[in-house]
Amino acid sequence: MWLLFETALLTSGFSLEDPTTFASRIHRMVKLGLAITDEEPVLDTSDMPDLDPDTDEGGEMEKVD
Repeated sequence: MWLLFETALLTSGFSLEDPTTFASRIHRMVKLGLAITDEEPVLDTSDMPDLDPDTDEGGEMEKVD
């Protein structure tokens, strides 16, 4: 119920007193929706290439006037 209330506040233009709690609730809902548990193994990313900061493949935000 709190998640719905806080979402309504945000969409109405108000700000939240404690945005960290709101974010925690959102993360919990995403975890529930994706059926993610804390016991799941961490992915091995050692074989993934390092990110090259010199190449921008859409990572930079578009500048708007």
